[in-house]
Amino acid sequence: MSEPPPSPAIHVSSHRIAPASPTAPTLVVQVTHLVDSYMLWVGVADEPHVPEEQVIRNGHLARDWACAMPARDSSAAPGGASLFRSSSDIALPMAQRLARRFKKQMYVSVDIPASITTAGADTQIALEMEKALMKTLKGLEQ
Repeated sequence: MSEPPPSPAIHVSSHRIAPASPTAPTLVVQVTHLVDSYMLWVGVADEPHVPEEQVIRNGHLARDWACAMPARDSSAAPGGASLFRSSSDIALPMAQRLARRFKKQMYVSVDIPASITTAGADTQIALEMEKALMKTLKGLEQ
């Protein structure tokens, strides 16, 4: 009798996150779930009803990209490194917070287009992106 085929070790999913306020953009998250780690891409949909796959295909993977590892000692800060940086430089601290929270290695790519990065807007969008990533990962961890 043959054994069932093993389940794939890599899972990819995409998620649409509705805007938190009428002025906020629709977010799209792509999660690549690896063994004990996540590769996360989060970007902005130009139009609310554009399919996730099209937003991901048109996005920039490494606009602001970082990697973070959870610390062995829970009181220590997670280690991390920026792989590619942008002027906003938000992927590294975001990856470190996610690594601490979920105790997994995190590769985080944040794609905030320059067209919407007005004074203070990128900070608000980054906060919404991190909330979206937290919600998405919590759902996947259950």
